[in-house]
Amino acid sequence: MSESLVENVSLDSSKRTWLIASGCAGAVGGIAAAVPFVSSFQPSERAKAAGAAVEADISNLKPGEKMTVEWRGKPVWIVRRTPEQLAELPKNDGQLVDPNSERKPAEQAPEYARNATRSLKPEYLVVVGICTHLGCSPNEKFKPGPQPSLPDDWPGGFFCPCHGSTFDLAGRVFKNKPAPDNLEVPPHMYLSDTKLLIGEDKKA
Repeated sequence: MSESLVENVSLDSSKRTWLIASGCAGAVGGIAAAVPFVSSFQPSERAKAAGAAVEADISNLKPGEKMTVEWRGKPVWIVRRTPEQLAELPKNDGQLVDPNSERKPAEQAPEYARNATRSLKPEYLVVVGICTHLGCSPNEKFKPGPQPSLPDDWPGGFFCPCHGSTFDLAGRVFKNKPAPDNLEVPPHMYLSDTKLLIGEDKKA
């Protein structure tokens, strides 16, 4: 083999080594640059926590009272209804837009809450406290009877001060009001008689 051929072979070999090394370095650099970019698509810990289920202690909730917890940035009301309030619910049916939650069943309530009380346990109502008209938060008006901005035969429930929509104590909207739908019942389950989990309804 001539001297020039030997030189060419050694030159080609060193070029190949240099090209492989620089290619590997470039690939490693590209991956290092891509990792933070790809990671930015993952939800933050705060975002994960915002969508997580929320546990509520209802042990101190007395009949006729309401408590509020936050789930996914929304207020969720837990109302412990009295026997008298429960007895009034069927009397409202004729005045309601959708007494049996049939209009948008999948959006309005899980299957286990598509009943006369819209609940797992009749005593407790669990609803998202956001009016289905334009997203205002209604006020509690549990006391029945005539009151400002409410009819004389008011049975007790919720009143939205923004545009006057009214809901009964099962979160069902009354007719001839701006709100088109009942208040949403979120997924929920009882961990015990005094613990409620909002955001999940299936045991692991």
